[in-house]
Amino acid sequence: MNMTSGTIAAERPLRAFLVPTATKQGWGFMIGSTFFALGSAPGLSELMGSNLSNLLFFIGAWFFTGAGLIQLFLSGAISTPVSYAPGRMVRAEWLTAATQAFGTLMFNVSTTSALYARTAATEDRWVWSPDAGGSVAFLISGFFAFVAYAHVSRAINLGDKAWWSVLVNFIGCVAFGISAIGAYVVPNGDSLNSSLANNGTFIGAVCFFLASLIVLPQWDRAHGATAAKRGSAKTK
Repeated sequence: MNMTSGTIAAERPLRAFLVPTATKQGWGFMIGSTFFALGSAPGLSELMGSNLSNLLFFIGAWFFTGAGLIQLFLSGAISTPVSYAPGRMVRAEWLTAATQAFGTLMFNVSTTSALYARTAATEDRWVWSPDAGGSVAFLISGFFAFVAYAHVSRAINLGDKAWWSVLVNFIGCVAFGISAIGAYVVPNGDSLNSSLANNGTFIGAVCFFLASLIVLPQWDRAHGATAAKRGSAKTK
């Protein structure tokens, strides 16, 4: 009996760890963003060198992928009934999650290849191309996020933190797109504009971190509890 109870007790934390939640999604994007920000931070990235920066990007991309898959899992049904032909439409929320998850997988390919690429042709095909593809997927995802939000609220809602999260996330997607342009591999193997590539990555990473922090459920509950205590203190 004791062994059975102990086994069940040991399994509970593992099960809880494997259950996808919005909190885990938020932390996944925040941790991944931190690695990307460190790897591209102005001044710091030059001190670390490309090998260490690429390693940080590689690690961060896996956190992005984990968070992206959780987001896809939590996004719900793929389609929804509509009153017009063809009778069902793909949900914008699912499209947001699906395109972002695809983008994270492209970043996995890109950041893994960057650890081993030694020729300009390899960098162009296996580093830059999937990086550009992932950046485009993020841009599409950011657009659909606005569409999904407009289905449940006003298109512009300055008083809602969720709207700000969508906006900041889209700015991050644009920054990643600009980074991909700067990272384009020219014939001699160099980047088109390494400064643009690094700064775009850094700004995008900071935006993704903030976009997740704004709507992080645990942060929201802690903030709400603090506010409630303050309100209670004022009423006494």
